[in-house]
Amino acid sequence: MILSASRRTDLPAFYSDWVLRRLKEGYALVRNPVNPRQVSRVELSPKTVDCIVFWTKNPAPIMDKLDTISKLGYEYYFQFTLNPYGRNIEPYLPEKRFLIKTFLQLSRAIGRNRVVWRYDPVILNSKLTCRRHLQAFHRLCDLVGGATEECIFSFVDRYRKSDCRAPDLTQEIHPDQMETIASGFADTARQYGIKLKTCSESIDLSAYGIEHACCIDKKRIERLTGWPIRAEKDRNQRPGCGCIQSIDIGAYDTCRHGCRYCYACREGRAAAHHDPLSPLLTGHLRESDRVTVRKTNSLKMNQLTLL
Repeated sequence: MILSASRRTDLPAFYSDWVLRRLKEGYALVRNPVNPRQVSRVELSPKTVDCIVFWTKNPAPIMDKLDTISKLGYEYYFQFTLNPYGRNIEPYLPEKRFLIKTFLQLSRAIGRNRVVWRYDPVILNSKLTCRRHLQAFHRLCDLVGGATEECIFSFVDRYRKSDCRAPDLTQEIHPDQMETIASGFADTARQYGIKLKTCSESIDLSAYGIEHACCIDKKRIERLTGWPIRAEKDRNQRPGCGCIQSIDIGAYDTCRHGCRYCYACREGRAAAHHDPLSPLLTGHLRESDRVTVRKTNSLKMNQLTLL
């Protein structure tokens, strides 16, 4: 299986001790986001987990644990979101200088093939114009372009949760604006040897050499593990998503970055119930909970070798 850690929250930034403990103990408990009384026990043996995909805006707290994670037998790579926004939009992130330095350190430590840059989401309004994004993207490419192979971007979605919190950040983006951004980003990315892709976008930008992304990427996982992977498209994601199936061990409303555009977290109140010793990310099992063992298997096609 592929372990997603996590689309729902920033596990590397806030819960790295919990992640490492779960990997050492070989399992995690995950509440069903729709029916919290249903709890899955997810086995986390390196014989079962083919690769971990870490999603983060600040991997610094987990970096001193990566050697241990590797020695335990786990493969992994990072989806690292690095945007040009200030504290008016991403209020509790560290300073950009720190994050850029961390991006470079992470790439040097684990390899540029394991660090995917996310410029996500692209927000347009009266201040955040197409021109400002083109300038910001070029500056960031100049700073971190040599530390990654790939950049994934998307345009802000008008999720119901984010609309009520940040209407100024979720205005409709017109196709001509998307084309302007795509063309400019593509020109810059080519200069730095970066493959540019879009995340869950229906618009066809192939004229600019931009592909649809697979953030949980079968080809990347095969390269990292050295094995062909038997995996299907994740049908639980949005229609434009190219990711393969994964199991997520995160929980909504537990991130403390406070990003105003975020669909996965309102107040971060559930973070107060975190116990690093609990197999659940937040809280503990209750008598009314129904725990079932989730079926997990390696997806490696062990009869073949990947050349």
